[in-house]
Amino acid sequence: MNPIPDAEALYVELLRGVQSLMQADTRLVGVTSGGAWLVERLQKDLGLPGAPGIISSAMHRDDFARRGLAASAQTSLPFDVDGADVLLLDDVLYTGRTIRAVLNELFDFGRPARVRLAVMIDRGGRELPVAADFAAQKLELPATQLLALARSESGAFSFKVEESK
Repeated sequence: MNPIPDAEALYVELLRGVQSLMQADTRLVGVTSGGAWLVERLQKDLGLPGAPGIISSAMHRDDFARRGLAASAQTSLPFDVDGADVLLLDDVLYTGRTIRAVLNELFDFGRPARVRLAVMIDRGGRELPVAADFAAQKLELPATQLLALARSESGAFSFKVEESK
């Protein structure tokens, strides 16, 4: 089994990667929930004004009946999506299905000029042709394992690995 990655160290790498992708008009949008936690902290650490965007994949999931809609999973995009340079952030990129659903949700709000993706971990296993513009780490895990970002009350990040059911 692979060791559990150090989420705080990967956050530092993600911060560097996001800085290299940022332009003056780039808008950060985090995918609920891990990506939302990341974008909140990035917005602060980068000294960006205003609130970051939060986007939910719930309404566009192809497994909606199984997963359901979480009460906290609401999209909030405090900017005009039309013509925007959007940088999506998520904790773990795996099959690509969440990103496909998020792109559908984003286009419900308008047509961005460009959409890029930055993630903490790219674990491979893609089922759709989705790639990150930046991944802090690539990590292969068995398909039976789930990797999820956790956040403590103090705001510190960690990863947890669970066996899928």
